[in-house]
Amino acid sequence: MDFALLKRLAEEDIPFNKLLGIQVLEFSEGLARMRLPFRPELVGDTRRPALHGGVLSTLADLCGGFAVWTRCRLDDRLATIDLGVDYLRPAPAAPLIAEGTVRLLGNRVGNAQVIVWSEGAPDEHLAVGRAVYNIRRGK
Repeated sequence: MDFALLKRLAEEDIPFNKLLGIQVLEFSEGLARMRLPFRPELVGDTRRPALHGGVLSTLADLCGGFAVWTRCRLDDRLATIDLGVDYLRPAPAAPLIAEGTVRLLGNRVGNAQVIVWSEGAPDEHLAVGRAVYNIRRGK
């Protein structure tokens, strides 16, 4: 896998990721670490303020999918089959970091686990995600 090309795909070539400002911190085989910069529009509870839960689940899904993709070929296509997120505590108005690891990889299905935390507080997990991805192999 060409991790530089995968990084460009993750940050520049997927419009939704570019809109969010997704940044790849690390790709290695079976691992993805990504950053989502803070923007006030991501706040879901202005009284705390805390980020919207959908922001955390989006980051978990992206990071898990790219973790699986690091074990595939660049021309393979991935689609989320199932995503479960446990929200452990409110996410403060700060950048988020996610780390996804592949737990199981088959020919057509990949499984990943993701941990999400606030930048600067890696020991205070905000959410834990588990996801299953369909893999359609390229030519």
